[in-house]
Amino acid sequence: MSLATRSLGLTRDVVRELGMVVPRTVAGLNESTGWAPATPRGVRQFGEVMLDELVLSGFSLLGSGPAAVRPLSDCAPAAEELSALGIDGAHREPEPLRVQALQRRRIGRLAYERMTFEHDPRLPATLEADGVGGPSRAVVHLCRHRDGPRPWLVWVHGAGQGGTEDLVLSRIGHIHHALGYNVAMPVQPGHGCRRREWPAYPDMDPLGNVAGMMRAVSEVRAVVRWVEPQANTVVVAGISMGTPVAALVSHLERQIAAVALYTPILGLNAMIARHLGRWGSSRDGFRELLQSSEVSRLTSVIDPLAVDPAPPPERRLIVGAWHDRMAMREPTTALQDRWGGQLYWYDGSHVGHIFSRRVQRVTEQFLRDVEKL
Repeated sequence: MSLATRSLGLTRDVVRELGMVVPRTVAGLNESTGWAPATPRGVRQFGEVMLDELVLSGFSLLGSGPAAVRPLSDCAPAAEELSALGIDGAHREPEPLRVQALQRRRIGRLAYERMTFEHDPRLPATLEADGVGGPSRAVVHLCRHRDGPRPWLVWVHGAGQGGTEDLVLSRIGHIHHALGYNVAMPVQPGHGCRRREWPAYPDMDPLGNVAGMMRAVSEVRAVVRWVEPQANTVVVAGISMGTPVAALVSHLERQIAAVALYTPILGLNAMIARHLGRWGSSRDGFRELLQSSEVSRLTSVIDPLAVDPAPPPERRLIVGAWHDRMAMREPTTALQDRWGGQLYWYDGSHVGHIFSRRVQRVTEQFLRDVEKL
């Protein structure tokens, strides 16, 4: 295929996607409840939901995937092994974190450190045999006070994040300075400064997606164990694609004092499959694979609904977005039914909650309460 033909195809896709943003926004709000269009609040909600749709369009246009659909038969051995192992058996004890490099950096007025370490998640045999296991360079951003011990917040970002801008968007500086927390922000595989490094994650390969999340869980567990001797309490939090990671860590690391999930997702492969429908029939093969029962068995070892969080219900926080067009509302409702604990509904969108001062206040109160307990 010539460069001109590929460029024409991309231009056509861009025009089509952008042309659908407003209709999809209106349709999404009309499917929901609590939207009053002719009000300032309704205008804000429209803008936030449109932002969700723009982000989804960006993922659709810029995301890369495997050249061909993986045969379903390739998933069967891993599905059998993982479903038999279960969560506790599939996720092995992480190797101790050994720092390779520690660089001091600054973004605006916030000083932080970038720490790198090599980590091997030691995945189950079928994933290792498929080539999605093995060691890789892990990265974590740290905001630390010089004294201690202090409470630590381990913050797991969402899809498309992982850059230093997260330190600003997540108001980590305020949590660090005003609340007195030390903060660790692990960079998930395939994100931020790891974007061009192996392994790619996430994409449309179900084995790679499960392996990528298991790798992220193992890396975060290693970080939790590294900060624990320096901490008087450890809180783990995740946003969007980081929520299953935080949920699994809160189950596997029984010393975790509190857990917070923001705009949670459940099945990563199923969520990707849902949004592949935006392309019409062109990616039906990928969608059918990701929605298959074999892939569902694979994904069972990264299922937040199957875990038993170590923190008691009063130390669990779930923040959902009422007009979420990316993860939708169902995961928040299902997790609340399963987990109990504190639930806060934000009246905007998946992306919009990041900028909400009300969500920020809920977070700060939750962290203050945890520190008191």
